[in-house]
Formats: sequence, C-alpha cells, structure tokens
Amino acid sequence: MDGALKSSARIGLLTVGIAAVTYSLLLRRWCLTWGATAEEAERALLGDGLLPDAGLVATRAVTIDAPPAAVWPWLVQMGSGRGGAYTYDWIENLFSLDMHSADVILPQFQNLKIGDILPLGTTGPRMRVEVMEPEQALVFRSEDGNWVWAFSLRPEGEETRFISRNRISTPEAGPLGRLVNLLIMEPGSLIMERKMLLGIKERAERLAHAGWL
Repeated sequence: MDGALKSSARIGLLTVGIAAVTYSLLLRRWCLTWGATAEEAERALLGDGLLPDAGLVATRAVTIDAPPAAVWPWLVQMGSGRGGAYTYDWIENLFSLDMHSADVILPQFQNLKIGDILPLGTTGPRMRVEVMEPEQALVFRSEDGNWVWAFSLRPEGEETRFISRNRISTPEAGPLGRLVNLLIMEPGSLIMERKMLLGIKERAERLAHAGWL
C-alpha cells in the first residue's frame, strides 16, 4: 500500500509539473494578455508606478463600439453593493462578495472620487481610488499595497480600446502558493476578467446605440 501511495504521489507530482511547464511555455502569455496587442501589453499605464515590482502583470483588452463617455459610467459604479463587476455574479458570491451586476446606470454611484474606498465583500481586500481622469483612466490600489487594478480608455475614431491591467505582488506566497496562483488563479482570472470586459462592452454599446449620449 505504501508503495502504491508513493507511486501515485510521484505520478501526481509529474502531472502537475508537466501542466506547469506546458502552461508556462504555451498558454501563459495568451492568458495574461488576452485581447491586448503586444504594444498595449508593454505600454506604460497610469498606475504602474504604484506597484513597480509586481510579481504578476496581466493586461487584457477589448474594442468597444462606443466612445469613452459610454464606458465611463459603468466603471465608476463598479463594486460590492454597487454596480457589481459585470462578470459571473454566482461565482463572485460564492466568496460572499455581494456582487450584483447592474444593467442600468446607477446615478447614486456616479460621484466616485480619489480617496474613496471600495470593499470587495465583507472579507475581501479594500480598494482605494488612486487615479481618476474622467473618461480616460481609473486606478484602484488595495490597502495592503499588493494589488493595483488600472483601467485605461483610449478613443480610436468612434470606438474605444478598453484596457484592464492587474499588477499583483504575493510576497508571502511559498512554493505551493505560487503553483496554485500559476495553475488556478491566473487562468481563473482570465475567465472572470474576460466576462467583465465583454459585459462592459455590451452595456456601453447598448447605451451608445440607444442614443443616451
């Protein structure tokens, strides 16, 4: 029995090792730069200097067939107990994040300003607004300083390139924690953020095409 357990453990470790190498070599860059051009992934954005030595940088983007003015209201109302995150609410709420993605503009949450604190549920990190340039850039930083989330809106004719960049540091993570981040958290973040980007895209385009602006 001991021999069988040891053999199973070796097979398990080998499988994890193969998965880590395969993901790192073939899929990781795509996962961390989904939708972004090579230039966008390398471009400096407002907020980069808030966490210059981040261990993880993910830059993802989408083209929205609407001007920045149609995107901005959805951004400033994001958050727990506010406009939600426009992603999979049921997954967010498994972690008690109180996310309920709005399909309308909520006037009561349109007065966001630098210094405001947005909690992510009752147990998640608290995010402080660090940079705010209306219809151009919005940057949050966690109170512990280990997470910076920046949004950039770049007009291109009648469209908008909507760029989201996460900079994350995990100074306390050990080998197992880093492996979990690599194989679970990174792909998981793509699933959630892709849904968010497309959710904002759909809402902004609907707003613009309805003649709201």
